[in-house]
Amino acid sequence: MKATIRDCLALEAFRQCVVVAGEKNLDNRVKRVSVMDALTVREAILYNARAEELVLTSFSGMREDVSAQKETVKELARGNVAGVVIFQRGNASDAHSYKEVADIAQEAGLPLMILPGDRDYAEVIDQVMEQALYGDNFKNSLINNTIYHLLNFEKHAGFRQALKEAAISNEFQVVLLSEDFNPIFAVETRHRLAIDEAIRRGRETAANLGRVYSQIEIEGVQTYWGNVKIDGEKYFLLIVDNEDNYSPGEITKLAEIIELAIGMWKFTPERDAKAEFLRALIRENRSLAYSLKDEVGISPQDILSVFYARGADGPRWDSVIDGYEERGVLKIIRISEDDETYGVILRGSDASKDSETGDKSVCLQLFNDLKEDKHVRIFHVTGMDAIEGACHGFHMINETWDFAGSIFPYKRVFTKYELTLVSNCVNIQIQGGYLKKDYTDLMMAFRKESDNKSKQLLDTLETFVLDAGMNSSKTAEFMGIHTNTVQYRLKKINEMLGAEITGNRVIPGLTIALALQRLEAASK
Repeated sequence: MKATIRDCLALEAFRQCVVVAGEKNLDNRVKRVSVMDALTVREAILYNARAEELVLTSFSGMREDVSAQKETVKELARGNVAGVVIFQRGNASDAHSYKEVADIAQEAGLPLMILPGDRDYAEVIDQVMEQALYGDNFKNSLINNTIYHLLNFEKHAGFRQALKEAAISNEFQVVLLSEDFNPIFAVETRHRLAIDEAIRRGRETAANLGRVYSQIEIEGVQTYWGNVKIDGEKYFLLIVDNEDNYSPGEITKLAEIIELAIGMWKFTPERDAKAEFLRALIRENRSLAYSLKDEVGISPQDILSVFYARGADGPRWDSVIDGYEERGVLKIIRISEDDETYGVILRGSDASKDSETGDKSVCLQLFNDLKEDKHVRIFHVTGMDAIEGACHGFHMINETWDFAGSIFPYKRVFTKYELTLVSNCVNIQIQGGYLKKDYTDLMMAFRKESDNKSKQLLDTLETFVLDAGMNSSKTAEFMGIHTNTVQYRLKKINEMLGAEITGNRVIPGLTIALALQRLEAASK
């Protein structure tokens, strides 16, 4: 039900309460309760001026400052709070000390109530939340109508049809999602809020839910998220209150009835084909991936990139990916566990079918946007040959990601070019023998000299080649030294190696030798 100020006044905790202003607006909706103990007007507005909130206060921080009390009430009214309840000592009807405040509230149409000072906040909050918002005082029509449809085994052929009839009759929507947030089925009765948008916006909060349903307002529409278990598997249940008709307590009871009906209908959700398809690619199970592509609705030619990310859990990560999907340039299937995320990127519905280069650029821009978080590490293979290429891409990622940071400590995004180099170094290290010796001998000049200067020169060369892209200025920045010092050291390195190393000339074999040197050092 929709709890109002009038409903609150009927509670036992509000006995002897006196309404001193705003009587015409006692039907204001109450969605939440807060306590205001601010010392300043600014602080009061910051923490309490939320729409449809019942504010409890004794003006303890402004007890001697009537002008601050008046300004606070004026600003709370501008914030569209439901009403203000003042706790005071003595007779509640003795409201003369708040006359100026009441005049301001009356002018703004804000319900202002005064309670005797022997009441405490806990009593009021408990009754408002338990009885008015979350208690048993719910609409029988919602529960009765839902039960009528969901448990009418003679009228309906299956659980989905029964749930659809109940949703249409009671103006709500329902989506069952897998643990990886892929929709299993949806009952959509209104298009004021797109289900895809609700899933994107609710993903962050829903991931941390317990059994209690959490309310998330999205574009003015109330959505509720909770966990359900079906046949031992975890799912998310999303309920959308189309017209904001129901309280959180009613939605919780509705969810319980839906869960009960799932069991009575012996309903088994379809498997999460998208997550299975992605896992098949990760495990290089080509036959399973091919068998799932049609069920998922994927054209292999639309696969642009595969990736693995660590430390990528957060609202900014979701927001960036959602932005690309909303523009229609990319579609992204991903699965996450703890701080690890695997994903496959597909060409979006609005992407050009004739521009392979453009598709790659969009993927690279996505990874560039995602790397803004300094804790994230992204490993991707972009530009590939359909399912075969995607499987090989994950093979390369799985084989190399654990070593890549040792060779490229400053990088946050690793492409197939860095991963190929890492793969070669790992294979050389495993094989050993003359192949490994050929590369390690290239560094022999630095080992002959055991002094600190030789170590400085080797560190400079590693940074110059592997980290700074053969750029002296970047090398100086990474090492915290002057550019002239870098130039001087490079000159000395050229003399030691008998080679000409510049920003415009790559020495064959040197990059692998330096990378192998770092890999060896990290494994000791």
